[in-house]
Amino acid sequence: MKLRILSAGPGVTLQDEGRRGFLRYGVTPAGPMDADAFLAATGAAGTEAAIEVSLGGVELAAEEGEIGLAICGGNFDVRLDGRPLPAACALTLAPGARLSLRAGPSGAWAYVAPFGRFDLPKVLGSLATHTRSGLGGLEGRGLAAGDALNILDARAGPKAPMALNAPWLGAVSHSFRILLGPQQNHFASETIATFLTSSWRLSARSDRMAYRLDGPPLAHRFGHDIVSDGLAMGAIQIPGDGAPLVLMADRQPTGGYPKIAHVIGADLPALAQKRPGEDIRFTQASLEEAVAARRARARALAESVRLEAITPELTSELLLERNLVGGVVGDFTLLE
Repeated sequence: MKLRILSAGPGVTLQDEGRRGFLRYGVTPAGPMDADAFLAATGAAGTEAAIEVSLGGVELAAEEGEIGLAICGGNFDVRLDGRPLPAACALTLAPGARLSLRAGPSGAWAYVAPFGRFDLPKVLGSLATHTRSGLGGLEGRGLAAGDALNILDARAGPKAPMALNAPWLGAVSHSFRILLGPQQNHFASETIATFLTSSWRLSARSDRMAYRLDGPPLAHRFGHDIVSDGLAMGAIQIPGDGAPLVLMADRQPTGGYPKIAHVIGADLPALAQKRPGEDIRFTQASLEEAVAARRARARALAESVRLEAITPELTSELLLERNLVGGVVGDFTLLE
């Protein structure tokens, strides 16, 4: 079976959980921007990799047979042959049908996971695409119109589309918890207060490598260079211009700017779903709070993701489609 890419905006790539164990050699893990949505989609499909869809969207078709797909992520506009579906759902894509994902009311990333396996070689043990180094995925690049992805062990999904439901899906947050450090001593207490009390705006100069935040510049006490050290996803560097950089999935393995804080792991998926122009605030958390939040998030992901029947919205369009009448009110006269 094949998944054909009919159209794709910039930033549509193949991702699995990431390339682990190679940071010491300067190899970036890559992997999903929103790990929770990715795990929900791949868990529902019973697979290990998915197509990560950016705001530019994607359109897909099945060839040679039916392919089940699970979709999860931001509040995208998902349509099967033009008919709207929930932003998180599972379905069977039949040959001749078209599935489209476009930017919807909120969210920046969505995941499409096949009921089967992508027939592609792993690079350093992973399918994750890192386009800057050309590793993984399909030829180390983003997906484009005309690409065909072979799916091994493909199987159909539910006969009728079903909603993928979890309480945390679609939640929109503007405040994110952080742990200060490890170089918080490079910033005066007044600067740290500014960081915590300011409203930041996600810059258009943001990508899978880092989210740049616009706001008041943050001053360094000892200059903006340190001896380079390792970087984790969610680290917040302060470069020479004082504009915070939140490092994301395609971050560099090491960096030489002081880090004022780290976004806690439980809040990273929601932060990843922010769009350029949206506001962001930070609140300080304790290590105990961060650990507890991470464990609670893991429990929610393991216990609450489920498939449910889709209840259609009762509209005139639906009534007419089913040969019922909607939107007609008033008296009429039968003419002989």
